[in-house]
Amino acid sequence: MHIAVVTETYPPEVNGVALTVHGLVAQMAADGHELLLVRPHQPGVSALPLPQPIEELLVAGAALPKYPGLRFGFPASRLLHRRFGARRPDAVYVATEGPRGWSAVRAARRLGIPVATGFHTRFDSYAGAYGLGPLTPLVRRWLRILHNASGATIVPTTELRDWLERRGFQGVRVVARGVDTALFDPARRDARLRARWGLRDDDLAVIYVGRIAAEKNLELAVRAFEAIRERRPDARFAWVGNGPQLARTKREHPDHHFAGLRLGEDLAAHFASADLFLFPSLTETFGNVTIEAMAAGVPAVAFDYGAAHAHLRDGVHGRIVPCDDAAAFVSAAVEVAVDDAARQEMGRAARRAALALSPERVARDFVGLLASLPTGAPA
Repeated sequence: MHIAVVTETYPPEVNGVALTVHGLVAQMAADGHELLLVRPHQPGVSALPLPQPIEELLVAGAALPKYPGLRFGFPASRLLHRRFGARRPDAVYVATEGPRGWSAVRAARRLGIPVATGFHTRFDSYAGAYGLGPLTPLVRRWLRILHNASGATIVPTTELRDWLERRGFQGVRVVARGVDTALFDPARRDARLRARWGLRDDDLAVIYVGRIAAEKNLELAVRAFEAIRERRPDARFAWVGNGPQLARTKREHPDHHFAGLRLGEDLAAHFASADLFLFPSLTETFGNVTIEAMAAGVPAVAFDYGAAHAHLRDGVHGRIVPCDDAAAFVSAAVEVAVDDAARQEMGRAARRAALALSPERVARDFVGLLASLPTGAPA
């Protein structure tokens, strides 16, 4: 197929959406599909080398307010209409709901090209995290209008599909997420890396991986770690990632280790060198880091939704607790931290479960869904 993928974010930006879209694009290209990737121009960053058959169209954008390091694309309906008309794709996939996403849906509909959208980010929940809670209903309505204008809204779990359908979203389809188990592998555990964190072989490494930002509920991760350290004085907390709250978190917790942004094999080594992953976020549509931790053989403590709800069995691969029950999250974290034998068995079981989450199968399912979209009349 000839597929146009339109996104507001893409590596070298590092966030769940950018990395998910990159992985999907790379796998579809490896499977022989022809791709047009439409993404924002990133000033000061050289365009990444792209394998054939991927063509890239860079469009102007700007920094996202209150979220350094992320950008959004300006509207580009005319440009996309010309590009899609000159070389018509078989389907258009709009990965993000920003101004460029709206432009792509309009252009595809005008040309009668099948179009699907991805629901990757809970912007309605983000509003509350940034002091804009009264805007939540407006943001949700904006999202619903955009997604209902497409032929399908693609989500990673049946849980999210059901949640959206109860709120008036139509044509919601599930395509599962995969994880690279050759990259995220317990074999990458590195004693020298743990030593840089200030740990001996038998000490406890607690890790958080992700954006260090308000919507991630990170105060709870700190609270859980402090409770762990009361029972395990040998514990050390390692933070992997960047974000708008990094400087503040460093000031407030100078005894923690801050590894900064890590990618590829370096990120995989950080995951595998940990003993327990804390993921307190309540604003994810999925949470790729949960299945990355599983693949790395690291048990997770997370709330019962998204990737944890779909793939993590409570007491087998880690612990999942009811959403918004902060006390249960802390208690579960301590329980896993203090029982070395049970925690290590959870890690082994998590690795076995992750081996079934094939990125190749995900890409095939995704392309199959795009191929099944009806060819609508021009809007």
